[in-house]
Amino acid sequence: MEKRVNLVLWNLVLLDVVIATVALGFPEVWCWVFHGSDWPSFTDPYGLLRRTGASWAAFAIFQTLAALRWKREPFWLVLVAGLRLGEIFTDWIYLGFASSAGAMTWFGAAALFISPPANAWIGYYLVGCYRKLSR
Repeated sequence: MEKRVNLVLWNLVLLDVVIATVALGFPEVWCWVFHGSDWPSFTDPYGLLRRTGASWAAFAIFQTLAALRWKREPFWLVLVAGLRLGEIFTDWIYLGFASSAGAMTWFGAAALFISPPANAWIGYYLVGCYRKLSR
């Protein structure tokens, strides 16, 4: 179990560092990869992409802490599970609205389609690991 939990946590850290970095620092790359459009043609006057990037940065921080501390303090697994479970609807909402506007690449659609079930599985898995450790 230890190797699997570490693998899950460190892969989540990597994922969220990458997507936070792209969303915060390279929004033009985000728009090209997910929407097939240039950043100047994409209006984000309220900074919602960067706001989301900041959330992913927070995820990466908490997941890093969890990866470093979960063996001594297993509650970190439940904290990360809560973060992931809190995301289970967001990507399908994003996919639905962006797709209906005709602004989604095949990669963006695939990534947003698989993310909610993956987050649900990760949340369920980490809660199960916490329960085993709590016995």
